[in-house]
Amino acid sequence: MLSKLWKRQAPQMVGIDIGSHEIKAILLSKTADGYKIQNYLTAPVRKGAVVDHEIRDAEAVQESLEQIRRGLPKSAKFAAVAVSGSAVMTKVIYMDASLNEEEMEAQIEIEADNLIPYSLDEVSIDFETLNQNASDPTKVDVLLSACRTENIDSRIDVLDMVELDTKVVDVEAYALGRSAELIYAQLPDGAKESSIAMVDVGANMTTFAVVENGETSFIREQAFGGELYTQSILSFYGMTYDEAESAKLAGELPRNYMFEVLSPFQTQLLQQIKRTIQIYCTSSGKEKVDYIVLSGGTATLEGMAGLITSELGVHTIVADPFQGCLHAEDSVKNDVQPHIGKYMVACGLALRSYAQWRT
Repeated sequence: MLSKLWKRQAPQMVGIDIGSHEIKAILLSKTADGYKIQNYLTAPVRKGAVVDHEIRDAEAVQESLEQIRRGLPKSAKFAAVAVSGSAVMTKVIYMDASLNEEEMEAQIEIEADNLIPYSLDEVSIDFETLNQNASDPTKVDVLLSACRTENIDSRIDVLDMVELDTKVVDVEAYALGRSAELIYAQLPDGAKESSIAMVDVGANMTTFAVVENGETSFIREQAFGGELYTQSILSFYGMTYDEAESAKLAGELPRNYMFEVLSPFQTQLLQQIKRTIQIYCTSSGKEKVDYIVLSGGTATLEGMAGLITSELGVHTIVADPFQGCLHAEDSVKNDVQPHIGKYMVACGLALRSYAQWRT
C-alpha cells in the first residue's frame, strides 16, 4: 500500500523529512496539553544525493541517516517518511456507501486499473474514505492515491539500512497540512475553522497545503526555494557555495545585500505564493485564504511575513509551534526554537504516531 498507512494502534514513529539539503528528524510524545519533543536531529546531505525529491545516491543518504540514527534512542525502531506530492497521483472517486473496507479495497483495484497510466505491478495504491457524496447520499467520496513503487521503496530501503522500520510513507504536503495542529494557538481564536495556507520554503521546493476545518483540502509544489537565494549571493559577491551558505546563516553579507539580493528574492517568493493562492481560490471558489503560515529554512528571511501581509492583505506568520501546543525541556527549546520552522514536515510525520491508521 502507498503508506502501509493505517493501523488501529499506531506505534511511536520518528518523523523523517529527507530533503535535498539536509535530513530533519523529530520524535514526539503526547502530553495532556499537546506534544513534547523527545529528540530532534539534522544531518547534511551530500549535494546531488537528493534531486527533485528523488534519492539519486542511496549511499550518501544512508550516511546522513546513520548520523540521525546515532542520535536517536535505541528504543526508536519505527519511522514515518514522505514522498513528494508530484510523485503521487490522486483522484476522488465515488463508491457505494454500503461497502465494507475489504469490499471497497477489491473495488478500488478494479477502478485503479482504469485510472492509473502504469501497470498496477509498478504502483502502490492507497485510499481514504472522505465524506458522503453531495449529489448522491448512497455514495461516498473516496480519495484514491497511487505512487510508483520505486519512489516508496527507495525511502524504505535507506531507512532499513539504518535499522528503522518504515511504518508510514505519507505525502509531504499532507504531512505539512497535519502540522497545522501544532500552531492553531499561535493564530487568532477560531483559526481552526478558517482556511490556513501552510507554505514550507525548502532548499529547492516550496510546498503548499491549505487546511480548512482541520483537513488538508489543497496541495501544490513549486520548484522554487532558498537555493536560488544562495546562488544569487555567490554570483553577486563572487563567493563559493560554502562561503555563501555560511555568510547567509551568520548574517555576514555586505550592507547593501538587502537591495541587491534579498529584496529581489523576496519578490519572487511573494509571486510564487500569490500565484498558488490564486490557483487555490479558482479551484475552491473562495476569495482568499484567511491566514498564511511560513515554515522551512527560508521562512525566517528578514521581513518576509510582513511583506506578504502588506502585499496580499492576509495575516501571515512564521510558524513557531512552541507558541502553540509543542513543548520541550528548556535546554532543548532554547536550542531548537530559532530553527523549529524547518521541522514542520517532520512534525507532521511524527504526528502520525497519534492518529488512527490501518494496514
